[in-house]
Amino acid sequence: MNVMALMKALPGSVAQGLIWGLLAIGVYITYKVLDYADLTVDGSLCTGGAVAVMMMLGGYNPYVALLCAAVAGMMAGLVTGIFHVAFGIPAILSGILTQLGLYSVNMRIMGKSNQAISVDKYNLILSLRDILKAVTVSAICCAVVIIILYWFFGTELGRGIRATGNNENMSRAQGINTKVMKVIGLMISNGLVGVAGALYAQYQGNADVNMGRGAIVIGLAAVIIGGVLFGRIFHNFAFRLVGVIFGAILYFVVITIVLQLGLETTDLKLVSALIVAAFLAVPYLKGQHFMKNGKKGGKANA
Repeated sequence: MNVMALMKALPGSVAQGLIWGLLAIGVYITYKVLDYADLTVDGSLCTGGAVAVMMMLGGYNPYVALLCAAVAGMMAGLVTGIFHVAFGIPAILSGILTQLGLYSVNMRIMGKSNQAISVDKYNLILSLRDILKAVTVSAICCAVVIIILYWFFGTELGRGIRATGNNENMSRAQGINTKVMKVIGLMISNGLVGVAGALYAQYQGNADVNMGRGAIVIGLAAVIIGGVLFGRIFHNFAFRLVGVIFGAILYFVVITIVLQLGLETTDLKLVSALIVAAFLAVPYLKGQHFMKNGKKGGKANA
């Protein structure tokens, strides 16, 4: 492995990890907070990128385009929520249906499968050409999002969403409209994914209709890595979100190391699946280990 090449690639991994960390926070909201298996993100990531790029190509301010990307992502989450709460479609299937439909929507938005945007011609918020700025801007975005979410989930509405994910039946008995809570949670989650898509499209210089393929795996990897490595350290909600960001960064660092070892880029999906499987297995294997030791200790004391 070329150590110098790895060191040069690490800042880019950090930048990507921070951008995808926003998506991972969105996944955390549905997967951990709301206890909802949402697969919409594979489509809403591209929707956010497509909306932002097309608006900037049309002459709009990049921050206005970023805001519209967030709204587009929220609309995708709204559709998934309506499928689930209004029509009784199971959570996973409702996300798949929205994701499937978003492919055609994204093609309509862009007019073709790929739309490029150059930092030389447009005033982008961040770009691959300036890694230091990309790291700084994406880190600021992550910090702002974490602060806002920490405040929001401390409000009555935010606590209602958390209660719904924790125990839906009990929340309903307490007078909480769990259907509305689910829809709002899905909208917030996919709104963040839309922002991540907008930033990522600017970072790589284009929006592609396939840019969101496998995004849910990366998001879950970040959530799981953050939970396994920092779960016992970070107990505060804000710090748990920080752990998710660190999980996304570590994921991309691992991917960079794997590429430096000489594996083909076509192997990345397999590597991603193995990373997720490994970190999912860690808590289970730890539990089994402690259970066995506990039983042995109990027999010995007897």
